[in-house]
Amino acid sequence: MTEWTWAAPTVLASFLASSVEFIEALTIVLAVGLTRGWRWALVGSAAGVALLAALVLGLGSSLRAVPLAVLQQVVGVLLLMFGLRWLNKAVLRGAGVLPLHDEAKAFASQTQALRAEGATPHRAIDFVAFVTTFKTVVLEGIEVVFVVVALGAKPGLLGPAAGGAALAMLLVIALGVLLHRPLASVPENTLKFAVGAMLTAFGTYWAGEGIGLAWPGSDLAILLLIVFFVALGLVLTKLCARGPVAAPAAVRAAAMPVAVHPPGRLASIAAELFGLFVDDLWLAAGILVWVAAAALLQASHPIEMTAGCVLFTAALAMMLVASVFRRARA
Repeated sequence: MTEWTWAAPTVLASFLASSVEFIEALTIVLAVGLTRGWRWALVGSAAGVALLAALVLGLGSSLRAVPLAVLQQVVGVLLLMFGLRWLNKAVLRGAGVLPLHDEAKAFASQTQALRAEGATPHRAIDFVAFVTTFKTVVLEGIEVVFVVVALGAKPGLLGPAAGGAALAMLLVIALGVLLHRPLASVPENTLKFAVGAMLTAFGTYWAGEGIGLAWPGSDLAILLLIVFFVALGLVLTKLCARGPVAAPAAVRAAAMPVAVHPPGRLASIAAELFGLFVDDLWLAAGILVWVAAAALLQASHPIEMTAGCVLFTAALAMMLVASVFRRARA
């Protein structure tokens, strides 16, 4: 087994995924700092980062007690849900079906909301600044924690995964300090597309190993899976862009009803965490059913190595295709 076939994609996937989340967090932190002052904006951000680091260390250590086959299946399924969700939305955004995320617009909206809170207080603690930055860093960072812990679940890879995330955080902070404005010019959807393809590839490999599949080429299969899902995503983007659409993305975005979160803070947080993995119930259910069915099939009637891996991957690919076209036509 060659270590670089795991370490290099792990570091890259962790770095890219973390970059996307930290860029979104930076937008809010900048809005708070420029509107209400930097002291409590930075204190809230630092507290959020400290909590995330503790979660990575705690969850990473606890994974050692989980049996390998169970770990592979659980982490594989979660990575598939997470990765296919990102890849799905990146394809639809790239095709113009969904509107692109606009950091400049998010910055302006957050700044306006903060100004509505009134002038910066002169008391010891600015709770608005602290809570806003702390909550933003934690909510955006939960996805980073999941990616780092999931990619670092294989023995010896928690360090490289955490290192990729730390490097992304330092880079985004450095750019924020230098530019003093949101990183609106960063091709965020391209990053999400790449991350979605990579996490889907890791999830396919892990879930396949967990149900007993032996991948041709061992760890090198990860690189082939990444190439496959990138190519599939590009083809889907072009097909959706050429297909009939009801209205431009910006018009549909304006017409879409605003999501109403459940009442109560705990319900809202639960909905936020659920949304990290599921925004298409049919796709999520399909992943769960297929992995379970493939595990039963492999246990009762083992399939030849290459054929089993191809069939397992092809079914996941067809789920992505069905989800993309269904949502594009909805």
